[in-house]
Amino acid sequence: MSMPSTPPTPAGTPTCYRHPDRATYVRCARCGRYICPECMRSAAVGHQCVECVNEGARSVRQPTTQFGGRIRSGPPVITYTLIAVNVLAYVLQQVTAGFTEAFVLWAPAVAAGEFYRLATSAFLHFGLMHLLFNMFALYIIGPPLEAALGRLRFSALYALSALGGSVLVYLLALNPTAGASGAVFGLFAATYVVAKRLNLDVRFVTGLIVINLVITFVVPGISWQGHLGGLITGALVAAAFVYPPRERRTAVQVTATVTLVVLFAALIWWRTTELLGVMVRHVG
Repeated sequence: MSMPSTPPTPAGTPTCYRHPDRATYVRCARCGRYICPECMRSAAVGHQCVECVNEGARSVRQPTTQFGGRIRSGPPVITYTLIAVNVLAYVLQQVTAGFTEAFVLWAPAVAAGEFYRLATSAFLHFGLMHLLFNMFALYIIGPPLEAALGRLRFSALYALSALGGSVLVYLLALNPTAGASGAVFGLFAATYVVAKRLNLDVRFVTGLIVINLVITFVVPGISWQGHLGGLITGALVAAAFVYPPRERRTAVQVTATVTLVVLFAALIWWRTTELLGVMVRHVG
């Protein structure tokens, strides 16, 4: 048995602009086109078509933090991702022979061309307690900073702090070095700078920095170069991110980031040249 066909739309009856076979008398409140119930989207006044709703969403300015980062709901994705990467790297250290030796920061190897060690060493750790301390610190101070700065700026802060710590180690030390401590110290410093900018109580973070600096210089075997390099870099980056006036904020933030990268590259080149010269003289 055949099904009855849909009766044709009477001539002159308006139809949906997306579905010409559907009669409708409802117009989009924005563009005036006729829309059927499937194409209607509720608006502040009347209904709008799909295209107008999408266009309006694109034109709405995304809310930003006080320092220019985009406000996002949900968990601190960057912080948790960094913790996961550090934990994964530690697992690889335990199950893969030679993994640690291949990726720690060791000046002669870097000078020989293995520059990736300046970055990879920031995700490796010498022992479980070393890992747990750094990850606990990151878990505590990372989310508030990520919320205040936004994901992009927080990522830049973490990366530059880690690199700043590695560069100072490369300049002043020859022992194999690893750990996220440089980045964590950068976050300590950034927390202080952001809190001062927001006129918050900084006594807790000040005490935290002082205690960790005392431990750094009193306990043997700790890379004070990595900690100090990260601390200084974090303070500089945070200051560049939170103190510029709104009208020049993005330009200052980008300029500061690029300037630090160029400075680090110049210091790495200078140290590499120096070490290669020492190696040549030693061989000769």
